[in-house]
Amino acid sequence: MSTTEAVAADEDVSDRWEAVRDLPPSAKLVAKVLDYNDTLTQSQLAEETLLPPRTVRYALSRLEEEDVIDSRFSFTDARKRLYSLAV
Repeated sequence: MSTTEAVAADEDVSDRWEAVRDLPPSAKLVAKVLDYNDTLTQSQLAEETLLPPRTVRYALSRLEEEDVIDSRFSFTDARKRLYSLAV
């Protein structure tokens, strides 16, 4: 990989996380966990991040405001929502 390609790749990564940069630390953590895991429920996110469920809810709402995540209803349990990273 050339230096130019490496710089372009770094810019793509920084642009990708630009919407998350000014969010609270809890939202950044939830986004990073979703980056490593394809799709998780709110309770799975609380378990993975070790954050209280209320904090995870707040982080998810902030991430949704910034269009950083996608959410959809679970096919196996319609009471739950599945979250995935959109950036």
